[in-house]
Amino acid sequence: QVQLAESGGGLVQAGGSVTLSCSASGRAFSSYYMGWFRQAPGKEREFVAAISWSGGDTYYADSVKGRFTISRDNAKNMVYLQMNSLKPEDTAVYYCAAGNTGYIQIAEGYDYWGQGTPVTVAS
Repeated sequence: QVQLAESGGGLVQAGGSVTLSCSASGRAFSSYYMGWFRQAPGKEREFVAAISWSGGDTYYADSVKGRFTISRDNAKNMVYLQMNSLKPEDTAVYYCAAGNTGYIQIAEGYDYWGQGTPVTVAS
């Protein structure tokens, strides 16, 4: 079992930056891929970014590539999502997820989820 808890969301102006954090507890954190997903009101949950067990490989949705950066610290059981140049369309609840299926860009590829943290980007 892995328990995940996101933090760092809030209200930010367009063009601004925010860093989301995900704290993990439980067993073998470093054995999981970690991902960030988001869900805007009235829309389906969508993939944002993912990072491999070691942190050596990262993956991004086209909509955030070049603006968002995912990272992890296995010693601290933490995952981060640095979000720059935010746009109103980035407004959503952001979820941290852990999985080891290898299907990193779909929600079904993850076994554990946090409760989410809302990010609102004001224009």
